[in-house]
Amino acid sequence: METKRDDWVRYFRAENQPIEAMHAYFRTHRYHPHSHDTYSFGVTERGVQAFRCRGAERASVSGMVIAFNPDDPHDGHAGDAPGFVYRIVHVGPAFVARIFGDALQGGSRQGLPLFRDPVFSDARAEQALSRMFACLFDGGTELERDERLADAILALSQRAGVTRELRTVRESSAARVARAVRAELEDRFASDIDLEALAQSVGCSRYAMYRAFVARYGMAPSDYQRQCRLRAARRLLREGGSLAQAAVQSGFADQSHLTRWFARYFGITPGMYRRSGER
Repeated sequence: METKRDDWVRYFRAENQPIEAMHAYFRTHRYHPHSHDTYSFGVTERGVQAFRCRGAERASVSGMVIAFNPDDPHDGHAGDAPGFVYRIVHVGPAFVARIFGDALQGGSRQGLPLFRDPVFSDARAEQALSRMFACLFDGGTELERDERLADAILALSQRAGVTRELRTVRESSAARVARAVRAELEDRFASDIDLEALAQSVGCSRYAMYRAFVARYGMAPSDYQRQCRLRAARRLLREGGSLAQAAVQSGFADQSHLTRWFARYFGITPGMYRRSGER
């Protein structure tokens, strides 16, 4: 456990599966706007957790469930002075898609399910998630962990909407620009690139490029590039790299710069993340 003033965090990371979880109390910490490349399912245990997601202000109080789709931009902070306690699990899309495919279409449905609401009340889902968190943080076996995770995902299945691959919506020119900018940022995340060069790479003006990207992904290109760097640093740390190596190879100026932004995006330090694998 590590503290920031009176905030505290516990972190779980599976070594052989795309599963990570956090149990935290935050009174002072504020998340910088970000998204995950995973599904994220959480339960607020105490207090009020406030955040902005999908263009609206949200609040999760005790017993409510949070469900973020991959790439859902959001922030987060205490909704009142006492702060809040919550648990959240991040699960790889392939794992979630497989469980939902079994639940929704007898194994025949393909694609990634999308959750309609980022926060909601559902007693069955909340109880299933709480049982899963107890297993993750209190020493359950790997078999118990997988069973309870599957049970939690199945309990959430009624909240799933259309699948991402099956939607038939024509992509606009602005969406194509945003997607091209995203690909450029992901390819060159560790390099310095200015707004003009980025706009030229996708063949439009700086203003049109910036507006299209923010509309599609809910954050500025600079924030997305930093997020790519942080995801790369997480991967390097999972693979056993040092903090100094992760900072340099992911494009940060130094280790302190990585540490500062890592905590603002993920709520923990990179050192704690590196030590959070199963023991």
